[in-house]
Amino acid sequence: MKHTLQQVFRSGKFVIGFSIFVIILLIAIIYPLVVADDPLGIIAQGTFFPPGIYVSTFDSANASTTYTLNLPNASAKRIASKLGNEERQAVKEWLIAAGVPEAEIDIEDTIKLMALWAQYYDPDKSIPGMTFAERRYYQRLDTSFKGILSIEGLTVAAPNPETGTLEQIGTIKQSDYVNIGEVVNVRFLPFGTDNFGRDILTELVSATGVSLKIGFVAGIVATLIGLTLGLLAGYVGGIADDIIMFITNLFIVIPSFVLLILISFSLGQDARGATTVAVVIGFTSWVWTARAVRAQVISLRNRDHVNLSKLSGHSVPHIIINDILPYIASYVVMALILQISSGILAEAGLSILGLGPRTTEVPTLGLMMNWSMIYQAHVLGYWWAYLPVLVTIALITFSMNLMNTGLDQVFNPALRD
Repeated sequence: MKHTLQQVFRSGKFVIGFSIFVIILLIAIIYPLVVADDPLGIIAQGTFFPPGIYVSTFDSANASTTYTLNLPNASAKRIASKLGNEERQAVKEWLIAAGVPEAEIDIEDTIKLMALWAQYYDPDKSIPGMTFAERRYYQRLDTSFKGILSIEGLTVAAPNPETGTLEQIGTIKQSDYVNIGEVVNVRFLPFGTDNFGRDILTELVSATGVSLKIGFVAGIVATLIGLTLGLLAGYVGGIADDIIMFITNLFIVIPSFVLLILISFSLGQDARGATTVAVVIGFTSWVWTARAVRAQVISLRNRDHVNLSKLSGHSVPHIIINDILPYIASYVVMALILQISSGILAEAGLSILGLGPRTTEVPTLGLMMNWSMIYQAHVLGYWWAYLPVLVTIALITFSMNLMNTGLDQVFNPALRD
């Protein structure tokens, strides 16, 4: 056993795949212990907040200490951040569509461009050919332009407790800055928020853990069924082999994913928990494992040590467990790894179709993809809603397939160096 483990961990491919998988697994275990937030908790009043550091405006405006920084390019940076080349072109396109002659539009002249925008832009105006998403984009653009050319400070006012009228209590100059370390409420959202206003990082870590659980349960169920049927069919043979292979061939004729869709749909949304979906995936994924194990057992059942065990009067279960199973143990482990990977992908496929675990309990990687597609994150350019999920799924499946390739090189004589 020790020698076998040493051989396995000398395989570069296995070590790389194993390291990636362990890192993902540790993050899924440790992160919820450090950050105990509800993965489905809504923290944002809005959808698809971009990644970044969010600082409380209230705390910033009421900071006890402010610092004056004389930065001559601060105003230019503010304008450039709200009015880049893309925004200038968008403004030009809207103005032309609204009937402004193109010759009157100079996108390099910020003051004139903003004057034209203030004069002609109407959020309620319907322009032929403009989609609803484009109208929303221009509304957000108009909101971002507020105060873009302003050089005055902001007046801070508060209601007078006696009269109830607003009174000026201070002014925030454009040269006033606060130290982020002195602001009480700061939230770092490295992956922003999703379509429901939930922290994508916390949701992603929780979804990774649930998807791994689904993969493990589905992989174990599929491997146990395939291993049991393959051992019986390969060793017992005869009528038992014919019956098992007949059932196996039936499952081969019907594509497993189609069968999986039909079973998931028949269960209904309320009955589809994460464990239920995992078991269903396992019950539809055992076929190729059973056939492969059967082929391995047929090549072993007439070996000398097996015949000797028969002559010694050992029972069939004893012979299968002690004389055959140890010789195919490495193959079973490799099959289990592939079944876990396939289970995760199957859940993702089901969830994208809306047939995965119910959405009110726990997130999964497939459900996150489903939500991002329904709310058109890929169309609107909100990459943070789906790209981290795709990368996570790719890393998990890549690491497990790399481990399987490394084990194959160690235990397969034809591939052994």
